[in-house]
Amino acid sequence: MFIILALLFPSLSQALGLEDAFERSAAGMKVQSQRMKIISQNIANADSVGTSPDEEPYRRKTIYFKNTVNPKTGNEVVAVDKLSRDYKTQFKARFDPSHPAADEDGYILLPNVNRTIENVDMKEAERSYEANLGAVETTKRMYLNTLELLR
Repeated sequence: MFIILALLFPSLSQALGLEDAFERSAAGMKVQSQRMKIISQNIANADSVGTSPDEEPYRRKTIYFKNTVNPKTGNEVVAVDKLSRDYKTQFKARFDPSHPAADEDGYILLPNVNRTIENVDMKEAERSYEANLGAVETTKRMYLNTLELLR
């Protein structure tokens, strides 16, 4: 609906500054979606161990955000700065001498993924996404209310 209105009245939405609000909220929703992708990969690989003693288990992925300027609009928006791996958290070890990845002492290394931390991060990403979605809905209502006044 907004897209149709914006096509019909492009100068109105620009004059109100509502396009900027839509762009910023959309950028926030996009980075939170990417964050959810990383979190789901971490949870999915929480039990991925190596297949030999020399192979490392899955190492937790992390995502970092930054504030950037969209060169087309000049608006400051949030964007993904970089994807990385968690090298600070150590792997855990479990005694399982029958596993093919066990070392000479019988221990295998386990991924450094903590499901509790991933679930907390997931809830935070969900709430941030919802906040941006709420901003889009509010902006849309403001736009439609303005159009109603112009009738």
